[in-house]
Amino acid sequence: MLTDTKIDVELLGEIDEQKTSEQSSPGMSIPVPLNISQPVVKEWFTKKRANLRPLGTFFNTANFQVPPSAGRLTKRLPKNIEYFQSNYVLVFLVLVLYCLISSPLLLIVIAAAGGASYFASTKNSQRKLAIAGHEVSLAQQYGLIAVCSIPFFLWAGAGGIVFWVLGASMFFITGHAAFYNYDALDVPEDQEPLVGAIVEEV
Repeated sequence: MLTDTKIDVELLGEIDEQKTSEQSSPGMSIPVPLNISQPVVKEWFTKKRANLRPLGTFFNTANFQVPPSAGRLTKRLPKNIEYFQSNYVLVFLVLVLYCLISSPLLLIVIAAAGGASYFASTKNSQRKLAIAGHEVSLAQQYGLIAVCSIPFFLWAGAGGIVFWVLGASMFFITGHAAFYNYDALDVPEDQEPLVGAIVEEV
């Protein structure tokens, strides 16, 4: 009799463990929180701000020179992009801000999409949304809002604005990085390579 009761207890324990494991890890569950952690974003902005070069150095017309050769151009482009990357990001953001200010209709569409997302997030924290007995996650609601916003963004001219911002940014960044004389900068980590470059020019 004792062995029978032990077997029953072990079987019941195994069944309970299987039930709890099935409940804790459902087959098609997708984690809802897809938010980017604020410390990562804050750290990225802090790093970009710390690497921001002075405007006097960035727009110093005395340092703009035509590259003497194709080899010097290929060396100048990556060095300038690495050294002025925070300034180039700022240029891109200024162009985006200019396009938003000059397009009130696009601002209205962005505000409407943001308001809908905020409303969905607030309602989801209070009560889960269910359609036909199926729960709709917050990520799926965001996706639905994004899909429904696409026609309005196209109607507001977002496609042309995106291409204009990308084209203007690429033109400005490539032109600045190509014609800005990196050798005129006093960069401590590049002191030895700069000496060699000056000897070659002389």
